Amino acid sequence: MTTRYEEPGRTARAANAVVRWLAELGISIAGTRALRVRGRKSGKPRTVVVNLLSVDGGDYLVSPRGDTQWARNVRAAGIVEVGPRWRRRPARASELEDAAKPEVLRSYLARWYWQIKDYVGGLTPDSTDEQLLAGAPRIPVFALAPAG
Repeated sequence: MTTRYEEPGRTARAANAVVRWLAELGISIAGTRALRVRGRKSGKPRTVVVNLLSVDGGDYLVSPRGDTQWARNVRAAGIVEVGPRWRRRPARASELEDAAKPEVLRSYLARWYWQIKDYVGGLTPDSTDEQLLAGAPRIPVFALAPAG
């Protein structure tokens, strides 16, 4: 399997920096949250903005751009912090198996398709389970649970 990572362009990086700054202040735009994770190489805390999905009482992180730096860091660290600077809550992140992803991906697409449609390989909120299963290996999904 080839690793897929669609790196954001200059404009997307600038917009993400502004949205991340707002998320760190506790201002959410369309469900954004600040995610803080230890870098797998540097060991330094890295903060990015993500769309936190809640489904049936569980929280999920989805990386529609593929195997991004933050997804690799989450995979390596296993522990993340979510929320604004003064109210970060630690969480344990575990990656979902591909077979468990379709329902989460469908919910994620239903909520943020307008924002991520160019990064999900033709998947839509109306994609069949078979289509979602076929796309699942290219989209990392992490379930969050309280740390400790």
